[in-house]
Amino acid sequence: MGEFYPYLIASLPTLHFGMKPPFSFEQFLETCHRLIPEKDYQILRNLPRPENYSEEGRKHRFVERWIKFDTALRNETARMRAGRHHIEAAPYLRPDTYTGPSLAPVVAAATLSPSLLDGEKVLDETRWKMLDELAIAHYFDLDALITYAYKLLILHRWERIRNADASLLLREALEQEAV
Repeated sequence: MGEFYPYLIASLPTLHFGMKPPFSFEQFLETCHRLIPEKDYQILRNLPRPENYSEEGRKHRFVERWIKFDTALRNETARMRAGRHHIEAAPYLRPDTYTGPSLAPVVAAATLSPSLLDGEKVLDETRWKMLDELAIAHYFDLDALITYAYKLLILHRWERIRNADASLLLREALEQEAV
């Protein structure tokens, strides 16, 4: 399969934080599969998600940078929440090697938010902005598609939240709030 990155990326709708996803993640992958090399498609198809960040996903430089940032953001969130509940954070932390600016102010704003949803929105907006930063100077390549994929996943997360049973969502959030 030839590389049709410019055509593919130019044909994708622009994503904005908070919008309804324009299509499913599976539809996105199907479209990409037809237009990019198989090795790049496999990277997209197997993008690590937070619940399964692993060494396997760290083979691509862009993905590695994303995992470092997202892990650091999650660790800082765990530290803040543990501190609020006067418990040890160490059991909830994952190894990270992020060397960027401190994430403490963003996480503090999120955890001090009067609404759990507003706090989560602050964290996901921070993720969105980091994806934009990582994608600087990547317009028509695999890194641009990875950025698009992670943003699409964020939009789908918020779509699930919007469509969720409010009482069930609140119960789950309160259970997670323990840390």
